[in-house]
Amino acid sequence: MGSCISAIGIANPENKIPQQAIYHFMVNAFGLNSTNAARLKSIYDHSGIDYRYSVIPDFGKADVGDYTFFEQTADLEPFPTTERRLKLYGKHATAIAVKAVQNCIAGLPADILQQVTHLITISCTGMQAPGIDIELVEQLNLRRDTERTCINFMGCYGAINGLKTADYICRAEPNAKVLVVSVELCTLHFQKGNTLDNWVANSLFSDGAAAVLVENELNHTGNAPYIKLQNFYSEFISEARDDMGWYIGDTGFQMRLTSRVSKQIKTHIKALTGRLTAKAGISFNEIDAFAVHPGGRKILEAVEDALELSENANYHAYETLREYGNMSSATILFVLYKMLQAPGMGNKKVLSFAFGPGLTVEGMVLQTSQV
Repeated sequence: MGSCISAIGIANPENKIPQQAIYHFMVNAFGLNSTNAARLKSIYDHSGIDYRYSVIPDFGKADVGDYTFFEQTADLEPFPTTERRLKLYGKHATAIAVKAVQNCIAGLPADILQQVTHLITISCTGMQAPGIDIELVEQLNLRRDTERTCINFMGCYGAINGLKTADYICRAEPNAKVLVVSVELCTLHFQKGNTLDNWVANSLFSDGAAAVLVENELNHTGNAPYIKLQNFYSEFISEARDDMGWYIGDTGFQMRLTSRVSKQIKTHIKALTGRLTAKAGISFNEIDAFAVHPGGRKILEAVEDALELSENANYHAYETLREYGNMSSATILFVLYKMLQAPGMGNKKVLSFAFGPGLTVEGMVLQTSQV
């Protein structure tokens, strides 16, 4: 018997910032003239994003004199160092992750956290040791002998690796209860290099956390709908290796995200899908629903074009992108959360993908189930 996601919880920082307010921040930060400001506005207007969340309120401030994290200067100099950014990560990441866990376990037995045997934490936007894994054990009052695994710096596909690891554990240990927590504070790493690729990257990313409880299906907790983890597939596109990267610099982590990413996905995703469905022993026609990581609107459209899907087929991903932006690894869990909450989603076979540095594609075949 395989494993399942019994519950999902999500959380975000308190600063919910309209996309258009962030656009005005970026115009000032980049020092754009009217021509380039119009070019940037087109990117924001077509991003498919209405709101993003950040632990940094400055992105929503119209007056540089109101900034609390960035310098109150026209060019934001001196620009925040990596050390300063990671101190803010240390201040906020665990608190947001705790909220996601609390939302995850709402409605489950009161002692569910004391039953947790394994904790998997996922993040690519901050690292420290002792890390958020130990902080979560202490703040959630988990058992001190909870087995901990940290998945770091894998980018937007990290949560699928977290689910895959949890699945392996629950198949090997049927009584295991694995808490998987992804927390990403992407906006900490805003970079102001004045390039088109940097404009696009800065139009997408947001902060958030998600938590899921993974169990062997035989020992499923609760009486709510759940998601079976059936098959996983991983492959990287070597010719696109340099099109997406994540590097540590002196002023934060630096994203490399070229305009070729969506084209590479469009070129390769159909063949990758065929290899995933073959491994799962199913045909593409058996797929009822889709949960594609909304790395950006162009990425979603590339998958739709290649697989000949309607926009409605990936509705939950578009909705997640519109309401939250791209929260790196946590985002695919937000999509699954929406899918689990939606009416009429019982007994659906779901194809899911997430993309990240490499260019890596992680895929899953899932099955939604009613109790």
